[in-house]
Amino acid sequence: MIFIGSDHSGINLKELIISYLNNKKIRVIDISEANTAEDDYPDIALSLSKEVLKNNENLAIGICGTGIGMSIACNKLKGIRAAVCVDEYTAEMARKHNNANIICLGARTAYSKDIEKIYKILDAFLNTQYEGGRHDRRLQKIRTLEEKNDLEGE
Repeated sequence: MIFIGSDHSGINLKELIISYLNNKKIRVIDISEANTAEDDYPDIALSLSKEVLKNNENLAIGICGTGIGMSIACNKLKGIRAAVCVDEYTAEMARKHNNANIICLGARTAYSKDIEKIYKILDAFLNTQYEGGRHDRRLQKIRTLEEKNDLEGE
């Protein structure tokens, strides 16, 4: 399942992405609230992350002004690996090497002005599988970091 959410800055981009994915027969669920100027990306990030954590096959798309805030907020939840992807290569590597489960996009960035580029970034993310192997060790180290609340004991 693919979930999508945006704050107010990403409404238009979100709608274009939903239409694009629906045309490709990919089911997308929009978890966004009313999308008013008072909405905050951390709230959207929490909702997206909860949906992804319900099933390890779920992926999500988070959109805010730069994608950075959404990524930071999503990554606060244990088990989430959210990546800001600005081109096809970063989207592919986010999935292949990091097993990213949320792609974060910026609606107010230069690359977002080219909707075909956004579609290519999404295709790279959604069509790439995790490579495993040597990357498993690295992801285990990330899980270990998630378990630690106090790094003073290091």
